[in-house]
Amino acid sequence: MNEHARPFRFGIVGESIRSGADLAATARRAEELGYATLTLRDHFVPEPFGDQLAPMVALASAAAVTSTLRLGTMVLANDYRHPVPLAKEAATLDHLSGGRFELGIGAGWLRAEYEAAGIPFDAAGARVGRLEEALRILRSLLAGEKTTFEGEHYRVDGLTVFPRPERRPPLVVGAGSARMLGIAGRYADTVGILPRALPEGAVSDEITERLPDTIARKADRVREAAAGRDVELSMMVTPAFGADPRATAARVAVLRGWGTAAADLVLDMPSRFVGPPEHIAAQMAERRERYGFTYYQVPDTVMEEFAPVVALLAG
Repeated sequence: MNEHARPFRFGIVGESIRSGADLAATARRAEELGYATLTLRDHFVPEPFGDQLAPMVALASAAAVTSTLRLGTMVLANDYRHPVPLAKEAATLDHLSGGRFELGIGAGWLRAEYEAAGIPFDAAGARVGRLEEALRILRSLLAGEKTTFEGEHYRVDGLTVFPRPERRPPLVVGAGSARMLGIAGRYADTVGILPRALPEGAVSDEITERLPDTIARKADRVREAAAGRDVELSMMVTPAFGADPRATAARVAVLRGWGTAAADLVLDMPSRFVGPPEHIAAQMAERRERYGFTYYQVPDTVMEEFAPVVALLAG
């Protein structure tokens, strides 16, 4: 199957979940509305998304109140966990959920969080190098293989993971820079295309990182690195609803600080969806053809409003 023939699927990012009751209600509702996944972020400081529950523990609880909803991390910071205990937790969560877990992982980027926790925030090259080694270890352990690995950052000597997954849980990697996109293309099953992370520990706000040519180049980089493997392309988006797409785009441009003159750019941005649900669904279909994106995630705050788009495209 080429990437353009892949069916759409949609996920919820549980950014505003602050309690067990919120978690259960959001998970059940997402499943009812036809969303494929519920994903949770991995932060222990309130910025930038508000306080978060610990993702792996919370997802085990969400698994218990749902039956078809897939559960994922979006994304774990690799530096916060060693890949061996992480593989054990992932295998256990996959088992407890009946094979519904997707392991999303990234290099870690939020310098302020590292500093607050007393975790060294190494140069990007070292963080990305560690992630690449962790992905190789995780792929092997979660495939049920006896794993021996000797790298610059990790060493594993003849280890297997229990419980052994019936099939390896999908690996999801978020990537914005050329090196990260290459690593994601080589090792991930799903690649989330992002604006690049900056060395000072933030995500780029440049408009150029969001324009069609940049996104097309990033998608091509992933496909090239995947070398024929079928990789799902994903994006996290915040849709803006309104009867008139152009007026809605102008509103988004102003809110983002790009000015009303950027309305045309917003209309064409692969990560921006504006207008009524039918228009957004048509934009998604067109961008599947153009770039290959088939998996979109939206914040839980727009779960109800976005549901008509899910109904139009999923299934």
